[in-house]
Amino acid sequence: MSSAYDPSDFVDSDFQEARGTVHRPPSHTTDPAPVTDFNRPPSREEVENRVSETQQKLGELRRAQEELERERATLEELRRRQMEFQTGREEMLNHLTRGLGLLEEAEFAARRDAEQMSKTVADLRAALDKVQFINDQAWTKEDYNLELTRALTTLENARMEWNSARLKFPLLSGQAPEAGPIGQPAGPRNVFADQNMAQLCRLGLAMTWPLALLGLGIFLLLLLRK
Repeated sequence: MSSAYDPSDFVDSDFQEARGTVHRPPSHTTDPAPVTDFNRPPSREEVENRVSETQQKLGELRRAQEELERERATLEELRRRQMEFQTGREEMLNHLTRGLGLLEEAEFAARRDAEQMSKTVADLRAALDKVQFINDQAWTKEDYNLELTRALTTLENARMEWNSARLKFPLLSGQAPEAGPIGQPAGPRNVFADQNMAQLCRLGLAMTWPLALLGLGIFLLLLLRK
């Protein structure tokens, strides 16, 4: 007689196990990524973060601006010093060149005046020695006219030297020398420009009367010898 009905006899356990393995859902699943809503307003934390980032960027910009300002100030100072150097160099070149030219010209004029003054001093000293050498006490009656003529000639030569020196050097007439512009010698001065007619007549008489007296003495000497 057949045995009792057993349902497990018609089930393939290996097939069921393989089927369950294929269709079995995973035991561990990851959470889905949150969906960002761009339309929602920013939260307080986000606003504070953005404020902090903005302040940090502003600080960096301020530091960069200060650095640029310092660099600009340095460059402007360098440009000012370069301009000062160029301007000062050109100015000093002009001043020194002009100054050397003027001083060299003045030195030449001063040396020429000094040489002329030295010659005049020597001439006046020689004229002074000749005038001092005249000894009218030693004249005798026989050679009186001749010695007088010689003495007058010496005095006339000395007077000519004196008048020539006065014309060259106004200091001998009690007048201060006229100073020209700095670095330029004084130009020629007309000593007769400030004299009136009476003074010119006296000056002419002072310069000519020794000649007239000398001529008169020679005339008398020749007259006495006849």
